[in-house]
Amino acid sequence: MITTLTRTTSNEVAATLVRLREEGGAVALGHALSLVITTPEESLADALAAARSASMEHPSRVVAVVTDPGAPDGLEAEIRVGADAGAGEIVVLRAGGRAAGATNTLVAPLLLPDAPTVAWWPAAPPPVPARDPVGALAVRRITDALATADPPATIRALAGAYSPGDTDLSWARSTPWRALLAAALDLLPTEGVRRAWVAGQGLRPTVDLVAGWLASGLGCAVQTRQLPSRSISEVGVETAAGAVTLRREPDGTTATLRLPGAPDQTVSLPLRSLADCLMEDLRHLAPDPVYGRALTRLTPSDLDTGRGT
Repeated sequence: MITTLTRTTSNEVAATLVRLREEGGAVALGHALSLVITTPEESLADALAAARSASMEHPSRVVAVVTDPGAPDGLEAEIRVGADAGAGEIVVLRAGGRAAGATNTLVAPLLLPDAPTVAWWPAAPPPVPARDPVGALAVRRITDALATADPPATIRALAGAYSPGDTDLSWARSTPWRALLAAALDLLPTEGVRRAWVAGQGLRPTVDLVAGWLASGLGCAVQTRQLPSRSISEVGVETAAGAVTLRREPDGTTATLRLPGAPDQTVSLPLRSLADCLMEDLRHLAPDPVYGRALTRLTPSDLDTGRGT
């Protein structure tokens, strides 16, 4: 069910949510968190679809805010419950004029009490997410450098503005690569690691984040190089026992894992959907120091040239 309110206030929206919940028999205490999405109109549909899918694992109150300072003053709201909202509730706020400049006061009355708040920017993030008015309300702040006009520059800026609790969906996109590599390296002595490399599409932040992860975890030099691909194509680590490589063909769904002295293995490694990445990030609301360390290994030269960490 979708209910639309015009010329409204956040308090009126909150009261309407209570009424709809009572009429529908929904239990707010079953919600795991509040997810606040700050997004332009053109990114709204995809963001809500991902949030709706993620709510099946993380029942949430989703509050999406679309601002337009050039529009007339006022607030309009769209409330979705039941089948239109997945396993939670969705509120879309469209704020114009002066209301567009006070997003934190718009969303604060709609946040679930005694439940964590997560902030997500599906498009361009604020300069410092932790200092953003909405970001300051959240225990977890999710950005998506890949969705911006210049992903390498964005992830570089996020590295300089990092605070515990920040993460980027490109980190979640790299999780299958990191998990397979970590499991493979557990089988070998890593004291003699000499070098590592990551190859893939130069504008994908996953390439640089995996390189930063290897550099911070193994303490070795890591080279990055560009290959035609939609994401990472190959990661390799040269150890004293031999090279460990994980290679996926461009746009493939499987990869070949090669270990010294062992037969090649074919492993599943498809590209991850936006909903899958969001779902993963909502599982981990504590700060992620591994992501923070990977970010610290990014440098302007790495991101500008796509080579060496």
